[in-house]
Amino acid sequence: MLLASLALAFSFPAWASDLPDPVLTQGATNLNVAQENIQQTVCVKGYTKTIRPPAHFTNKLKKRQLCEYGYTDTNPKYYEEVHLTPPSIGGNPSDPRNLWPKPRISAWDAGKKDQLKFVTYRMVCAQEISFAEVQQAMAINLIEAWKKLCILRVSFLLSL
Repeated sequence: MLLASLALAFSFPAWASDLPDPVLTQGATNLNVAQENIQQTVCVKGYTKTIRPPAHFTNKLKKRQLCEYGYTDTNPKYYEEVHLTPPSIGGNPSDPRNLWPKPRISAWDAGKKDQLKFVTYRMVCAQEISFAEVQQAMAINLIEAWKKLCILRVSFLLSL
């Protein structure tokens, strides 16, 4: 199953809208989370629910960012406001530099990003990979991070 998922992930092409504009969305980290305290913060079940911004904040931000991004279709229901660096691995939950309006329909949609968030969260909490390494990889290119980290995860699991 894991190998089939990995093969499928590598077969998806990336669309221009699959990555944020690096000028508008550079990523931002949560200064309250560090490698030393992940077991007391992000790795605690339910932690991210306690720090997520309210919907009225992200909905207002999404409308503003749809214009900033220059999308021709600015209907907010076709976009999900997503974090470049997820709060589950120490991303800032409410900094606009860490959020962008991701089209709901694309090859690398929010569902695929959710899979990456889960894999990286598990890897960070199991100390299979450093917190900073995951954050940096996702900020540079989340699709390439997905590919790289899936290979690391498969290699780790095969070595057990």
